[in-house]
Amino acid sequence: MSNSKPIIAIPMGDAAGIGPEIAVKSMLSEDATSIARCLVIGDKKVLQQAIELSKSQLKINIVTDPQAGDYSPGILNLIDLDNIDINKFVKGQICGMCGKGAFEYISKSISLAMDKKVSAVATGPINKESLKAGHINFIGHTEIFADLTQTEDPLTMFQVRNLRVFFLSRHVSLRKSCDMVTKDRIIDYVIRCKKALDLLGVADGTMAIAGLNPHSGEHGLFGNEEVDHVEPAVNYLKQLGYNVAGPVPADSVFHLALQGRFNSVLSLYHDQGHIATKTLDFERTIAVTNGMPILRTSVDHGTAFDIAWQNIASPTSLIEAIKVAAEYAPFFTA
Repeated sequence: MSNSKPIIAIPMGDAAGIGPEIAVKSMLSEDATSIARCLVIGDKKVLQQAIELSKSQLKINIVTDPQAGDYSPGILNLIDLDNIDINKFVKGQICGMCGKGAFEYISKSISLAMDKKVSAVATGPINKESLKAGHINFIGHTEIFADLTQTEDPLTMFQVRNLRVFFLSRHVSLRKSCDMVTKDRIIDYVIRCKKALDLLGVADGTMAIAGLNPHSGEHGLFGNEEVDHVEPAVNYLKQLGYNVAGPVPADSVFHLALQGRFNSVLSLYHDQGHIATKTLDFERTIAVTNGMPILRTSVDHGTAFDIAWQNIASPTSLIEAIKVAAEYAPFFTA
């Protein structure tokens, strides 16, 4: 296998969920392994059970140095943290041991990326309640990556097909997200989003700012946020030389971006962009965390305890996360 392919670290996620199963299935997919050297971070005992569940002939190869892995077909290269007590392991349930283990897989992958031993990280699913039960005081992946890379307010970008969506706010109430639509915040985010796009090799094109209210407020008839904040921000950014448009009504902006009118969209709240991307293609919507010293992509689904360990979970999202990581890695590490 060519050493020119990027090494992608894959923390397997919460052991009790579908993470181990989709990690194993991804290593069986030529779509993933043909474009990247895939290195799983997890627990050998759990992954061996996942291999048996999938009825595959995949072989686990324990490695300590990512460069020294055997990235031949049929091999799952693993950094084994050996942190799951198999006698206490319960599948498909919230578990502090599994939450703590998932955090440790992520932490190790971040360390490898910060040390330039891997090109990027593609994360499997974790469970917020399991993290809490394991006394891990983070509410999700983005917050973990922000803390461990010492990054203030990382940028979340969703990608599905050629549609890229950034988010002005994430895990806050709808009421608070509306209050966060301010001229200064929009300006700050557009500037940082443009830097992120440049780093990912997306230099050309126009970024659209979605409207917040129906029909972008109809000049104040349905709300003043566009008039008071979005339009002044767009005008100021244009004066600075940024190629930006808006507000563009939210009922059309994502379609226009998908058609190529815009290279990206700034969604003004969490669900506005989530609904658009996941309706387009739920399994292939991939999260990219920008603004950090390392590149991270992720599945955009949860641990799915209700179907965990039944050999029915689809690896499509993780395969797509690996592919997007491999796509952007050359630009990020250049």
